[in-house]
Amino acid sequence: MHFSPSAQGVLVGAPVAVSRFDTRAIAGLFETHGPVVFRRALRLLGNRADAEEATQEIFIRVVRGAEHFDERSQLTTWLYQITTNYCLNQLRDAGRRRALSEANAAPPDDAKSGGAEELALMRQLLAAADPREAEAAVFVFIDGMSHDEAAEVLGVSRRTVGNLLERFTTWAQTRTQEGR
Repeated sequence: MHFSPSAQGVLVGAPVAVSRFDTRAIAGLFETHGPVVFRRALRLLGNRADAEEATQEIFIRVVRGAEHFDERSQLTTWLYQITTNYCLNQLRDAGRRRALSEANAAPPDDAKSGGAEELALMRQLLAAADPREAEAAVFVFIDGMSHDEAAEVLGVSRRTVGNLLERFTTWAQTRTQEGR
């Protein structure tokens, strides 16, 4: 389904149009795309309660920012980008709070298996990384996108994606070797 903005700041498309005051359209948009946004937030944040809160906040932002949606991408691409940015900001904020409250935090309870430990480490790295590099890393390393797909979503060249990932990987390796 593809949505486009109207002159009044409304997302228009079959079967619903979303404006700040059209609760049925908002409910339809949430019903259609909420599960995708939730799964993305859960994967990035690693906590069901945080993912539920993020999903609600993301749809609030979608409704408030409907006039900023242009037809350069599909609605799902736009939602993915909003979700990624919101979750990365949440991870950064959590990292800052954690650093202020304690020097060495214990690993999360859900980080018992090797995969969970790796994902927890990835979240910590994403929270501290350069935002553009972190965004590219999420799309390629977590979502499994190709460099071409990530380039399209980020609005950059394939080569830029490669450069972002190379800088992120080098930085992450240095950071983990230093034991941070």
